[in-house]
Amino acid sequence: MPTRRDFLRTAALGATAAAAAPHLLARAADAPGRRAPLLARHRQLFNGDTCVYFYNPERWQPEGGPFSARAIHRYVENLRQNGIDTFVINANASRAWYPSKAIPTILDGYRRGDREFFRGHAVCAGATKPADVEKYLDDAVVFFNRYLDLLEAGVDWLAETSVACRQRGVAPWVSIRMNDLHGHKNFTGSFFNHPLLRDPAMRLRHSRYPSMAGDPTYREGLNYERPEVRAMMFAQIREVVEDYDFDGLELDWWRNPLCCEPEATAATVAMMTDWFREIRALTERRAARTGRAFYLGMRLPARLETLRAIGLDVVTLAREGTLDFLAPSAFWRTAWDLPHDELRRAVGDGPAIFGVIEDGVNALPTLAPAIPLTRDIRLMSASVEHLRANAAGKLVLGADGIEWYNFFCTDQVRIPGTTSDYPLMRDLHRLDALRGRPKHYAFADFGFTGLSQPPFEAPPQVPVVLAQNWRRSFRLPMCAEPAGRELRLVVQVVARKADPVGDLPVSVNGSWPRAERTATDRLLFPCGAFTHHTPDHVAYNYEFPVELIRDGWNEIVLENGAAEPVTIAGLELAVMGPARA
Repeated sequence: MPTRRDFLRTAALGATAAAAAPHLLARAADAPGRRAPLLARHRQLFNGDTCVYFYNPERWQPEGGPFSARAIHRYVENLRQNGIDTFVINANASRAWYPSKAIPTILDGYRRGDREFFRGHAVCAGATKPADVEKYLDDAVVFFNRYLDLLEAGVDWLAETSVACRQRGVAPWVSIRMNDLHGHKNFTGSFFNHPLLRDPAMRLRHSRYPSMAGDPTYREGLNYERPEVRAMMFAQIREVVEDYDFDGLELDWWRNPLCCEPEATAATVAMMTDWFREIRALTERRAARTGRAFYLGMRLPARLETLRAIGLDVVTLAREGTLDFLAPSAFWRTAWDLPHDELRRAVGDGPAIFGVIEDGVNALPTLAPAIPLTRDIRLMSASVEHLRANAAGKLVLGADGIEWYNFFCTDQVRIPGTTSDYPLMRDLHRLDALRGRPKHYAFADFGFTGLSQPPFEAPPQVPVVLAQNWRRSFRLPMCAEPAGRELRLVVQVVARKADPVGDLPVSVNGSWPRAERTATDRLLFPCGAFTHHTPDHVAYNYEFPVELIRDGWNEIVLENGAAEPVTIAGLELAVMGPARA
């Protein structure tokens, strides 16, 4: 429980902030109109990480040679041609990846060809066997030499990003990862880690709870209760705001959702709230100097009470006008059932809310038989049907636009027949452009530990075990479809093949349950080269009139009418054209 001291400190901090920043009160009073100027210019945000230009040089600099600014300009031109109005470029992991003068950088101490520089990070990259370690070192030298190519040519790639955007009418924003832990498996040895992260006294100690799965070090992020941590992060934020030419700043709390020790006291929450107000004042000073608006927001989990437990009072920051936008998301796998409508009610009318489309569909394994290859996760940017459905589910609940995250990762893994298809992004922020077109909805699932971060994500609805006569309701946001297009709705229930599946009626939005089904091993739509379920699953397709789909939340009910339990591994829905004869 908060102590009297906590209460007095919170009251004092709040009074101080109100006195120091009376403009926040004015912004809060003008909440209904605050987001209109932002949305007049920013509807399609593309978030690129620090390596976005460097993963696939053969695509962005096909002529070869030392890596150059041409790749940056080609990438930004590609975004412009495909409807992106705002490029949110990520500047850091734990260290800065650009030539920072404020904090240590990723290549401090590296000399071209120095394989040993990277050895301490090999285990963090998943390389533990000797041969794998040596391959990682060889690959790292080639990869990071591209950054050296730019540095030696006098090119600051972060600054060049803004130049490329300005030349093409794309708004340049910057994203700062607030607690990146790519080097968590070797805090002292990985070149990824900032010196503060190497010091146990600066790290969180209680960010796990009993029985939590996964590597405990992945929860030992920097502790923002330490003034050294706040000072370091503020110095980097000040640098990208004051010394670079951006129009917006995104604080990325999904990399990682770690801030203060839970349960944060009222005094700790107030301290962090004041810290964010200082960042707001920094951006407003920048806006005053340039004469252009400078927007501030967060990419973050949507579980606001859980965030408050680690010191992040998003509701207060949003309602008072400190935050201009929110980008709620899941971790790597996209969210299919994130309640954007509930989030709007919580934060008020002031901030814009962008629906974030991550690259991962879910962790239901699928098969590309032509390769052959099985993967635990499909990649969204290779499927227009998945992208349409995911965008529609967010927009119909009130999302103001779309932010694309990890779209480029499909190229990064280099799977034959599966590429990041950038033209698919065009117009996907417009609900009217999505209606009446084929879509492939899915549900998030448990997945494997590396792609899930409880308690910051909502508990997934699948997989689930249905015993005899058990019924289960599933909720999913979808958009209604126009009449007269000869469309149909197909519900696909994916079950474990080892289970004896008997009667398994399905109902949509209260319709009479249907038991008629067709067994199949195929996905509803291909996702790049991935077309089939794996041999340990079997799918059953149920067909319904497309008119059953409602704008907003839709309910699908399954009932196990058989004597034996059945494991529902996945549940997916498709809006399809007429069935082929």
